[in-house]
Amino acid sequence: MKSKQFRVIIWSMASCILLSCQKKEEQIERPNILWLYVEDISPNLGCYGEANVQTPNIDALAENGMRFTNTIMPAPVCSPLRSAIITGAMQTTLGTHNHHSSRTEASMIKLPDHVKTLPELFRQEGYFTFNQGKDDYNFEYVRDSLYSGEYRDNGMYGLVGKELDWSLRKEGQPYFGQIQFSGNKYIYHDDFQEKVVRQISSETLELPVYYPQTDYMREEWASYLESIELTDKAVGETMARLKADGLLKNTYVFFFSDHGMRLWRHKQFLYEGGVKVPFIITYFDEEGRPAAINGKKGAVNEHLISGLDIGTTSLGLAKVGIPPYTEGQDFLAEDYTPREFVISARDRCDFTIDRIRSVRTANFKYIKNFKTDRPYMQPSYRDAWDVTQRMRQAYDHGELDEVQSRFWEKERPEVELYNLDDDPDELINLANNSEYTGELERHAAILDTWIAATDDKGQYPEGIEGLKFMYGIWGDRCTNPEYDVLKREEPDLSGSLKALKN
Repeated sequence: MKSKQFRVIIWSMASCILLSCQKKEEQIERPNILWLYVEDISPNLGCYGEANVQTPNIDALAENGMRFTNTIMPAPVCSPLRSAIITGAMQTTLGTHNHHSSRTEASMIKLPDHVKTLPELFRQEGYFTFNQGKDDYNFEYVRDSLYSGEYRDNGMYGLVGKELDWSLRKEGQPYFGQIQFSGNKYIYHDDFQEKVVRQISSETLELPVYYPQTDYMREEWASYLESIELTDKAVGETMARLKADGLLKNTYVFFFSDHGMRLWRHKQFLYEGGVKVPFIITYFDEEGRPAAINGKKGAVNEHLISGLDIGTTSLGLAKVGIPPYTEGQDFLAEDYTPREFVISARDRCDFTIDRIRSVRTANFKYIKNFKTDRPYMQPSYRDAWDVTQRMRQAYDHGELDEVQSRFWEKERPEVELYNLDDDPDELINLANNSEYTGELERHAAILDTWIAATDDKGQYPEGIEGLKFMYGIWGDRCTNPEYDVLKREEPDLSGSLKALKN
């Protein structure tokens, strides 16, 4: 009898040990995934070689993790980009490509039934999900099906998650979360100058050559760099709080920006300044300490990465099934094959209607402008900015050189091709250079094939209800011919914003 009892005790102890090991193994296999999601910054960080800023907290993530040098986003503006990232599919595939679309009942865009957002996929596998900050998605969704926590409606800018109550998460439950940072948009905050970490002198700043070296442009750039330092401070405070609360254990932290900084040739356009972003991944082990990824800390990855790959790789790390409609790749998978190219797309941005596509390969950037009847700087919301008005005045008075004037001229080419090795600022258009005919044809074929294969929705006119919404907000500033029918008919523009709630 005693022997039998002894065997039962031993079996129970062994079972407990086995269950404990299984539980520990399960925890290791199901890491937390945290996105630190920044608005409107290019790779102007200390760890990317920017000498005019101090970014110790972000630099520490790079030193302890993996830094990516060629991350190209699918769009250069918020809502199309965020719609693509959260579904893992190009905004042009899903019809969510026009900025701030799907904001009224009449203009609502529904995702296909088989397409699920990343937080929904994580939830199906038992993850706790949250987004602290804006969603800005161009499709209909029930937020409570995606995220836990309270939120508010920010009108045309979508729903915004409030600071998270962590008690909503079950003990030991893995999480997929997003924490948003204002980045370059900190400068819009009324108390920006009071909060800056330090004043950055504008006098000695050297601007990109496509901007005039004037006091007002240097002051604009200094404010941008100050917003980056403020972002770094906020990232440091967030990481410290998460560590103190024990929320960094077995956690992959993804740090990245949605697109480039706010000025022309950056945000809203497909040059490197608009779509190339900083991207860092850092892993924190079971003790909450930084640990190597793929056997090395401080690694630098120079492969072409699409912003779509961020979500797909997050699913892969969590061992969540990657759906077949996903257009991203898991770049940390054992069978990963580096990309040959990345496609980016720009369509309507607020009331300004355009259509631009780009193909980024290892050494070249190909850009196709589909609406050459419109200048680069056609009317937009940026016209009200003092810095924009000064630039227009400088152009009108002949104070800009050939490079600086190009973006303000009334015409633009249909096709642009740049050798990024020799011309990283994308200033020398090689489209008419016979030495590059082969590269021009190769890139054009890639784009044509992609448009046909994905049924790029940008080739079709936007629905009248979406245009009504924009016209109702911006009125006479809507100068594109697509709005002419609305001006003739004087439509009812009283449709209310969709709250997108239960």
